[in-house]
Amino acid sequence: MIPKELIQDRYWKGLLHIFSQNQKLSQLITSHIDFDELSINASGLIKLSAPWSPSEKFMLNLALHLYNENYTLNLSDMDRLDPINKKIAFKAIQMRFA
Repeated sequence: MIPKELIQDRYWKGLLHIFSQNQKLSQLITSHIDFDELSINASGLIKLSAPWSPSEKFMLNLALHLYNENYTLNLSDMDRLDPINKKIAFKAIQMRFA
């Protein structure tokens, strides 16, 4: 279960939105996010994503970037997203920066 305070946290809520709304990432919430320790296994996710499509990798990278800007991405890669994932991405960006 996601702690209520994380849903309101500006650094967590964009990441959580992407993970909960994206089909591939939603399967990885419990195995790569520790809500007790408030930590994300980013290196494990990045390693796991090696064979993914560019659009799937972009969604992961965007989620990690919204959580912590140490994870960089090329925003122009958003062109690869289908309309559903673009909507998820724009909403997550708005959640982080609004």
